Amino acid sequence: MWVFSASGCRWLGAAGSLAVAVGGWAAGTLPVRGGWGLWEPRGSALTVAGAVLAYLGLTLLVAAWWRYGVLLARGARDGVLGTLALWTAPLLLAPPLYSADVYSYVAQGAMVLEGHDVYGGGPSVLGPGDLGADAAASVGGHWTDTPAPYGPVFLLLAEVVVKATGGAIVPAVLGMRLIALGALALIVWAVRGLGGGAGGPDGAVWLAALNPLLLIHVVGGMHNDGLMIGLMLGGVLLAVRGRWVLGCVLVGLAMMVKSPAAVALLFVGVMIARRDGGVRGVVKGLVLPGLVAGGVAVGATLAAGTGFGWLRTQSVAGAIHTALSVTSDLGLALGLLVADDPDPVKGVVQKLGLVVAVGLILALAWRSWRGALDPVLGLGLSLVALVALSPMVQPWYLLWGTAVVAAAAWRSRAGQLLVVLSAALVYETAPSGRTPWYGFVVAGVVVAVGLLWMRRERWPVLTRRDAVPDATRART
Repeated sequence: MWVFSASGCRWLGAAGSLAVAVGGWAAGTLPVRGGWGLWEPRGSALTVAGAVLAYLGLTLLVAAWWRYGVLLARGARDGVLGTLALWTAPLLLAPPLYSADVYSYVAQGAMVLEGHDVYGGGPSVLGPGDLGADAAASVGGHWTDTPAPYGPVFLLLAEVVVKATGGAIVPAVLGMRLIALGALALIVWAVRGLGGGAGGPDGAVWLAALNPLLLIHVVGGMHNDGLMIGLMLGGVLLAVRGRWVLGCVLVGLAMMVKSPAAVALLFVGVMIARRDGGVRGVVKGLVLPGLVAGGVAVGATLAAGTGFGWLRTQSVAGAIHTALSVTSDLGLALGLLVADDPDPVKGVVQKLGLVVAVGLILALAWRSWRGALDPVLGLGLSLVALVALSPMVQPWYLLWGTAVVAAAAWRSRAGQLLVVLSAALVYETAPSGRTPWYGFVVAGVVVAVGLLWMRRERWPVLTRRDAVPDATRART
């Protein structure tokens, strides 16, 4: 049937994206005030109708994306970039979707512009007459008094947006969406440059950029994780091509958006060590990427004028319990069983989870250095492990590792599993940004269906030759 062809998937996904955007005008993460009559509550009936439309559209989008990827895995050739443009376009003028975080970004940019210590307090410090006051009023309850956990590069970009728009919510949000689109372009450039492994770059773009989890949370929700991923992947691409200094600069900039990008420095170091060989190569790989990225961090901090408070706010998000964090859930359960106050036990389990994650990352780096694993794939798997064992996990965090795995080996068993998880996690959050119980139920159903699909349609397990392609070795 036509609908199951690549062309049919393209238009089915576009219809789904349009339904998500239209539904979002009534059921999205609308501001408390300052919506200019455009992004305003429409009444309970329209809100429910908008949410139903958005959920139906999201399901069409997921189904189209999944089928499209199966066709690419079977060797189909299609204009993936054209499909990406069609699926992205409906979201461009939509209100914030699936998260209120963009209001925090705008408020934090206003705090920097107004001279507040963005690492010492939250958006609640903005008074009624301050720029960004409307955005601060729309910040989610957990984050109203929470200092920024982001680096100065991102805060500087947010400040520029607030300054250019006067802090008015509609133009400020659209300004932040422009940054998200720039991040999307970076991701596409990097994954195409890295090649995607067996199956080619079209499949890499499909898993990394056409992914509904990215479309709704980076384009729709404007999460700065997209910018971190784009800069990090761009740095990895340059390192693979032998331009490791400039690559480390980009990774350093990515770290100054969100700190998990620092994991990439270890694998860039592995590339350098393998290229130069011997003790000299190992020392160079261990030391120089950190020095370059550290210099970028210091320079960016001084240029932004925000101070080095970001060093102490990296753990603030971990204080907020999220149901997707296995270590937080396990720690809370154990704490309730063995203690009157579960928090100390929970904290210990969270720290143990991070220790295990570090161990897995080091093991993957070791295998990459020994030549048993492509360093880019090792980085992607490391980021997936870090997310799985982190004390705070949001659905879009899966994109950190998914985009990198896509760039290295999208048509692998790991890539196939990430397809299933991506399709499931889009349902965890409602268009309004809330996390309803039924979202977890739908996500569980999608995982079950996806695992059955993986048994019936097995993508190839990577061979050693696939894992460490000769071209990559030559470029490193």
